[in-house]
Amino acid sequence: MDVTSETFQRDVIERSHELPVVVDFWAAWCGPCRMLGPAIETEVAKRAGRIELAKVDVDAEQVLAAQYGIQSIPTVAVFRDGKPVSGFVGAHPAASIGSFLDDTIEKHGA
Repeated sequence: MDVTSETFQRDVIERSHELPVVVDFWAAWCGPCRMLGPAIETEVAKRAGRIELAKVDVDAEQVLAAQYGIQSIPTVAVFRDGKPVSGFVGAHPAASIGSFLDDTIEKHGA
């Protein structure tokens, strides 16, 4: 789901009290972001109900990007209980994204 400054509190912060929320900070012009996007969407979909994906366009949501110190994109941050608990920077292959998500669910799952 696409998240904005107006929906971030509900869709990420509040939702992260129920299950881990993976936030993909990206931009349309970013090549690695366009590679990561489909891979992370597929891997999260395989784990439906145990983890959720939110996407933040850093160009449209510069305040959110600044608030969370996003300096490089793509940046992926996992939120749990209202705060970021883990993440990574850069495009990664689907297998490593899957392992990261499985570890996240194991450590921070509901």
